[in-house]
Amino acid sequence: MKLQRGAAAGELGADGWLSGARRIESANHDARPAGEVVSLIVVHAISLPPGEFGGEGIVRLFSNRLDPSAHPYFAQIHALRVSAHFLLRRDGELIQFVSCEKRAWHAGLSSWNGRQRCNDFSLGIELEGCDELPFETAQYCALLELIRALRLAYPIKAVVGHSDISPGRKTDPGPCFDWRRLASIGDFPGACR
Repeated sequence: MKLQRGAAAGELGADGWLSGARRIESANHDARPAGEVVSLIVVHAISLPPGEFGGEGIVRLFSNRLDPSAHPYFAQIHALRVSAHFLLRRDGELIQFVSCEKRAWHAGLSSWNGRQRCNDFSLGIELEGCDELPFETAQYCALLELIRALRLAYPIKAVVGHSDISPGRKTDPGPCFDWRRLASIGDFPGACR
């Protein structure tokens, strides 16, 4: 489903799946630690191949179907077992790979406010993009709607970039991401820089 400006992201079901998202399940997840509450959203950026948009590379990576012979870069990463809860395409299309009730494998070695292992208590949102190019208006509109929907279901305390939880190791969503556009959704750490 493509979310248009002002469109609802849908409702989050008790199973952690969002009704407004296209569902492509990834095996790259596991259970959150018992009693763990989702309180953090991590914004990422990804393009596969790097700097190219619109292909199936991201979906294939998250579903363990990336062909190492399709591109030289894929040969380096095809064995990775990673995922995110959501992907926002350049045109605003929303895809969900992992139930919000499960731990997606998106953050890696990470910490936020003194807590290690951010995958345990976070939701990962990938934006199709890179450090060198601005993101699309459709992506910001869909991201705002998605975060609003997730905040209705979880006590989100912060929205941060991958670079914030893995400084020196990660740079995404990068310098072209406009954090001020998120300021309209609430006053909480990480939403505005």
